[in-house]
Amino acid sequence: MTVRVHGTCAPDFEGVRAEFERSFAERDELGAAVAATVGGELVVDLWGGDADRTGTRPWERDTLVNVYSTTKGMTSLCAHLLVDRGELDLDAPVARYWPEFADAGKADIPVRWLLSHRAGLIAPGEPMAPGAVYDWEKVTEALAATRPWWRPGTAQGYHAVTFGFLVGEVVRRITGVSLGTFLRTEVTGPLGADVHVGTQESEHGRCADMAPPLSREAPPSSTPPSPASSRTVFGDVPRPPVTGLSDHPMAPATLALQYLPLGDVNAAAYRCAEIPAANGHATARGIAAVYAELACGRLLSSGAVERLRTCQSDGDEPDLVLRTGTSLADTWPWGLGYMLNQYGQAGPNPRAFGHGGAGGSYAFADPENGVSYAYTMNRMGAGTSGEDLRSVHLVGALYEGLRERGPVRGR
Repeated sequence: MTVRVHGTCAPDFEGVRAEFERSFAERDELGAAVAATVGGELVVDLWGGDADRTGTRPWERDTLVNVYSTTKGMTSLCAHLLVDRGELDLDAPVARYWPEFADAGKADIPVRWLLSHRAGLIAPGEPMAPGAVYDWEKVTEALAATRPWWRPGTAQGYHAVTFGFLVGEVVRRITGVSLGTFLRTEVTGPLGADVHVGTQESEHGRCADMAPPLSREAPPSSTPPSPASSRTVFGDVPRPPVTGLSDHPMAPATLALQYLPLGDVNAAAYRCAEIPAANGHATARGIAAVYAELACGRLLSSGAVERLRTCQSDGDEPDLVLRTGTSLADTWPWGLGYMLNQYGQAGPNPRAFGHGGAGGSYAFADPENGVSYAYTMNRMGAGTSGEDLRSVHLVGALYEGLRERGPVRGR
């Protein structure tokens, strides 16, 4: 079946449209959007397909969709804004801003280790009830009481869900407002960017429903899958409780993901909650607009942009969580809250930075070329870090178009 693609491309970027159309024809796309800017100009703004599995709702220009960990790029930006304003010191102990965090041997953990996934707090120390992730106070109190799962600073492990609570609580302690509120009032609201952490019920009618990969898809049903059944998405994982990282090869990933309510992602409670590592709802155009500010030297100082994309990892260091959850290499370079571009998933410039989300969403800024990019979708695909082939082909076509305009900086 041919899917009609809507939107516009600047003349040099029609190759992006061709690859986007190919994703529907050949790559099992259900509904999706892609947007890109060059020098702040919107050169790609495309959308198409269905916003639900039954094909009853078309994907519209303003369709919002859950972007999972692509949210982390927005959350990290909030912290860097506070650093730029002199209100947050990356090398100060977290406990300076959040005194209770000093418990259980964490008094000396600096803020930068929260942003670089080195704090050893991939999960609360004690099991929490299903749905507890919706209770901000309960989660942050549990994390403040948790003894790190490894000696902080000695290793890195992707804080898949806890990242947003840890960074978000520091933002809340400094500003007096939640991470989602700060993002809206300081970033997305002034930019008119359609990005939400804590999506109001009035916006739920334009939210796309997430759908599993075709290989795992059951017939559409009015009953969403349970969190227990959704565990099969991650393959062979240990049964809880997991008491240590050596319990099972997948123990770190299981700990990092166990409190994300996977079966609830199309529910109102999930959309309304603030889970700033994992439940942002956005349009591709909105995310690209935010990254355009970073690509064009606005919103943050040049020093802040250099700082956030400086590698925090120790040489060829693995990530204890991602090495079992991505098809990329064992070594993983982290910036301060951002994925770096060691593997080229953000195009040819190794200095580009961004963040990906489970299932395939991805966004980045490339300041040297003045480029921003965002891809959103509702059909879950491969990877978490920009390596989904739907995005890889779109990024490739974007840079082919950019080369039509002149030299491209990069590898």
